[in-house]
Amino acid sequence: MNNKLQIYTDGACSGNPGIGGWGAVLINRNTGEEKYLSGAENVTTNNKMELTATIESLKSINKPSEIELYTDSQYVKNGINIWIINWKNNGWKTANKKPVANKELWIELDKIVQFHNVQWFWVKGHSGNHYNEIADQLAVKAMNI
Repeated sequence: MNNKLQIYTDGACSGNPGIGGWGAVLINRNTGEEKYLSGAENVTTNNKMELTATIESLKSINKPSEIELYTDSQYVKNGINIWIINWKNNGWKTANKKPVANKELWIELDKIVQFHNVQWFWVKGHSGNHYNEIADQLAVKAMNI
């Protein structure tokens, strides 16, 4: 895999549920080229937008890649790295035997990450990280169009 990328993702929501947006910045680590992605939904939640940003950014990459993915969502990072193992073993139920929220998005993300080599990183939101701020701006702009 010589395709190496950094991805920064963010989701935003006005009301929870409410209108939401997502944004992502993809940076080719070989060339420095940047690509911006964003989208919106009329009725959604912040967690769905965080997941959607991650899913859509990974889906946009057509060949297997080495990816450093940065998210300000502990929900996304812990969900894909820790919780999903038990969710799948428990028939998509939480430790409290309740259905996993956003199950369809988690299944899609789980499938997509098998295609790439993804390392997950958490970055504190709204703390001046350049690319996280751009992802946030993209998400808010998409939500407000």
